[in-house]
Amino acid sequence: MPRVVKCFILLILFASSAFATELVFTFVNPAFGGYYYNATWLLNSAQLQDDTGESSSSYASSYYSGSSLEDFEESINRQILSRLSSKLVTQIFGEEDLEPGHYEIGDFQIDVTPSDNGIRVEINDPVNGGETVIELPYYGD
Repeated sequence: MPRVVKCFILLILFASSAFATELVFTFVNPAFGGYYYNATWLLNSAQLQDDTGESSSSYASSYYSGSSLEDFEESINRQILSRLSSKLVTQIFGEEDLEPGHYEIGDFQIDVTPSDNGIRVEINDPVNGGETVIELPYYGD
């Protein structure tokens, strides 16, 4: 009897070692080096768990109206406004460098002053109380 038990124990030990494998950790999220096809699955599972009630495509639906004609009209309007603003900036500040001074455009007050590192542009909106400061650095030749 003890011989049968020893054989059984040896058989179990050898059989279990044949099925043992090395444990290897891999990331699931592709942002951390995981398999890149997991991105769609992760996004879908996150959207299913979203209980805020907001649509995940709310930005896309607000950006695109859904009608091709309305999208085309918005695109034309953006292009026209972009060209007008660039011509206005060129007309006020010139082609070359920004000239130091105080400018008022609509509700905005713009102060251009030289600083140690470059040109400092302060844009103030007294109506809303907002202020933006932009530093344009000098680049040596």
